[in-house]
Amino acid sequence: MRSTMMDHPLLLDYLLERSAALFPRKEIVSRRADRSIVRYGYADLAVRARSLAAGLQRAGLREGDRVATLMWNHDFHLEAYFGIPLAGGVFHTLNPRLAPDELAYIVRDAADRFLIVDDVLLPVLARFADQVTFERVFVTATSGAAPAPPRPPGYDAYERLHEEGDRGFVPLPPDEHRAVGLCYTSGTTGRSKGVSYSHRALVLHSLGGAMVDTFAVSERDVILPVVPMFHANAWGYPFTAALVGAKQVFPGPHLDPDGLLDLIVDEKVTLVAGVPTIGLGILQSLEAKPRTFPTPPRFVIGGAAAPESLFRAFDRYGVRVVHAWGMTELSPMGTVSVVKSHMTELSEDERYALRAKQGNPVPFVEIRGRGAAGIVPWDGATPGELEVRGPWVAASYFGAEKGADRWTDDGWFRTGDVVTIDPEGYMQIVDRTKDLIKSGGEWISSVALENALMGHPAVREAAVIAVPHPKWGERPLAVIVAKPEKSATDEELRAYLAKTFPSWSLPDGFVWRAEIPRTAAGKFLKSKLRDELRGWTGG
Repeated sequence: MRSTMMDHPLLLDYLLERSAALFPRKEIVSRRADRSIVRYGYADLAVRARSLAAGLQRAGLREGDRVATLMWNHDFHLEAYFGIPLAGGVFHTLNPRLAPDELAYIVRDAADRFLIVDDVLLPVLARFADQVTFERVFVTATSGAAPAPPRPPGYDAYERLHEEGDRGFVPLPPDEHRAVGLCYTSGTTGRSKGVSYSHRALVLHSLGGAMVDTFAVSERDVILPVVPMFHANAWGYPFTAALVGAKQVFPGPHLDPDGLLDLIVDEKVTLVAGVPTIGLGILQSLEAKPRTFPTPPRFVIGGAAAPESLFRAFDRYGVRVVHAWGMTELSPMGTVSVVKSHMTELSEDERYALRAKQGNPVPFVEIRGRGAAGIVPWDGATPGELEVRGPWVAASYFGAEKGADRWTDDGWFRTGDVVTIDPEGYMQIVDRTKDLIKSGGEWISSVALENALMGHPAVREAAVIAVPHPKWGERPLAVIVAKPEKSATDEELRAYLAKTFPSWSLPDGFVWRAEIPRTAAGKFLKSKLRDELRGWTGG
């Protein structure tokens, strides 16, 4: 027997139409390059997205064509998130922090037809423009009153797409499985690979992100996604916010901690999302110049494991950190750490340890760990590579022949993260498979050492890598960035770690640096550290 329920397609169009109808004046706030502020409402966004769709169709966009975006977080990028799919195209977000050759490779691999680029990012485009071919390039005016680079010959103003409104707009037949977005992985272990998102995946992801026991996003929220819109859909917040009608605040190109804190206070932000390095910067700014928040925001941190010390420090300012885990291949939400109701009687230390885990799988996402002997038990101790599946998890990469070994025979995605899962279903990342340190036959977690080191009062950041050793195969080496006007000796750090870790797992040495190299997504670039320090012998 078949049900009598309507087979109604899940489309991003609905998110936009709902917010425009129910919350027409709820603000979209954008900061320009000159730090001026632009505001408009969801009703305006809907009009602009539709006129963008019509303009792209008049420019010759066909169903499935990729439109690259080289843009910061702002209203024009939000228009592209909705307008390009409305036209039947696929928005392909480009990371301006990537090397020119990598950007050129990604554009060619995706076969991008059009490009929308911020005027302030034209110098980035110039570095790889001779390696790619776009049929049309449209330049946004995001510089504000500040001088913008001149628009090169043949490039059009972005506003030309909007000049005739939605004249001639032709909506496509509804298809929730149609591709709407494309994002490439960081490529730290080889060439970047594309992940293509569908209407259905992003709508379900938005519903999942709004739930009380995930990110608890509601119409009453004011959301500041510091995580870039060019990285995994800004973790889905622009779509989830539109679904519920929440106010959105976009920082533009400026991500300095003081400037972000100004936005948080001035716009009464209630939810901030970013990687741990952003959190550490904001915390340092708060410690140097304490602020009073109209409503203390919650801070969703993901992208890398955050140290327990960060949770404790933010709590002193009333800012509650929520730990999450995800990947580009998961759209990106996978797990969120929320303390269950029957755990409220745990000790303070036990609750902090729980919050520092990556958490439970969100609804519709399933997780398991696989070790050498098969699927590992949920005992909180046995490590295994994390495998996931769900309706917003990629089933293949763009160009299905790429990376096929990342999927198991029964359809689970191999993440490359080594984890433990406890009896309550809380997942904790032990390490990346490529970052585990094998010393004398024993495995050492670089993540555990890093998070412990960042709990020391003199340590701002720490990255632990493996260096070759003639006897033990590999040994851990810690790279440390000190807090301003703070210091510690190697012996003090080793003694600090010895309280928690066995002696054989302690770093052989400590290298003090002004900064740790990062990937384009803001994560520690350990591959570069390993290359630089491969011959380290002490001193």
